Amino acid sequence: MERFRIVGGRRLRGEVTISGAKNAALPCLAATLLTREPVTLSNLPRVRDILTMEKVLVTLGATCHHENGSTSVLAGDVSAFHAPYELVSTMRASILVLGPLLASRRRARVALPGGCAIGARPVDLHLAALARLGARLFLEHGDIVAEAPYGLHGADITFPRITVTGTENLLMAATLARGVTVLRNCAREPEVADLARMLVAMGARIQGIGSDTLEIHGVEGLAGVHHRVIPDRIEAGTYVIAAALAGDGVRVRACEPAHLTALLATLGEAGVAVEVGEGFLYVPPVTCLAATSVTTAEYPGFATDLQAQYLTLMTQAQGRCRIREAIFENRFQHVLELKRLGARIEVEGDCAIVEGPVTLDGTVVMASDLRASAALVLAGLVARGETILQRIYHLDRGYEAMEAKLNALGAEIHRFNPGPYR
Repeated sequence: MERFRIVGGRRLRGEVTISGAKNAALPCLAATLLTREPVTLSNLPRVRDILTMEKVLVTLGATCHHENGSTSVLAGDVSAFHAPYELVSTMRASILVLGPLLASRRRARVALPGGCAIGARPVDLHLAALARLGARLFLEHGDIVAEAPYGLHGADITFPRITVTGTENLLMAATLARGVTVLRNCAREPEVADLARMLVAMGARIQGIGSDTLEIHGVEGLAGVHHRVIPDRIEAGTYVIAAALAGDGVRVRACEPAHLTALLATLGEAGVAVEVGEGFLYVPPVTCLAATSVTTAEYPGFATDLQAQYLTLMTQAQGRCRIREAIFENRFQHVLELKRLGARIEVEGDCAIVEGPVTLDGTVVMASDLRASAALVLAGLVARGETILQRIYHLDRGYEAMEAKLNALGAEIHRFNPGPYR
């Protein structure tokens, strides 16, 4: 199983290019099931989750061809409707095919996603809302079975709590439903808006894009499209934090600064004066880092997917701060690993209390999820000696060539496989 060997103490300088957003690409790939015409998506990152979603599409009768950063998808065999457990269990976002399959093929069988290392993310909101659109749903042998033999119909639906994938699933399903669907208390993440813009380009009729209320007028069919996926705001935020932590001047290019306003505001309070430009962010050397508390929130608040990386940054800040995780109930598993490196962190309920600055010492640490992996890489950049990061397959789910990008900035990270007996 591959690992990282990170040599600490190397300063970062230069320019890093941000890849396309994994969390935008996944629903866009699922949306290709809504049309029988070819769809081309560009700016897709070649990360494990994207490869898994492409395998799901192939299982559902589609053909996928990737070349030069673009993936072309043709739905092909429209009689297939089963997304098996072997694929769904490796990536919870596979549930995103449920809505498109119901809308276009009027039936779906999708394995029920299992547990998650960062807390429960139940699909009950998806199922309840799809039932409002006229679907019949039940569980059978661990699969969600959904049927709409006469098609879906519009409805007025209010999500009891904000759900990103729930919003995306219902948005896709409603595009081909008869009549008008109104979705309220929707997620406002840029990835949701990106999906909506793609659907509009395919011929969907959607109002309220970017707001918490979406109105969808169903159409008879959707056409093919060429869509460019937005930049990955979480990857951009991760490199901005890395630059604040260990940088001597780093430019983060091909990003969308408007998607990172909460992070940039928090970093400004902490003493990181990030320069914002058209499609780029420049992080100058940081002379004094002040401990600054933060609470995660749905967009446009501070992203939960940046909490672990920010927590690593705060281990090097002067003073004491509280980081409250208000989205997921089990997202501090990286704390124990950071403490192995010497961090002073205590967890009290949904808060992590961080005291700094501390000198981190390299050792062997283990990743528990995607963003925890990134946090431990950042910690390794400033730790004394060598840090060995295990289970980097988590990292490969969502970061494209992270070690190559950081090494180009001056880091020293080696990917290696110790063999089966070590």
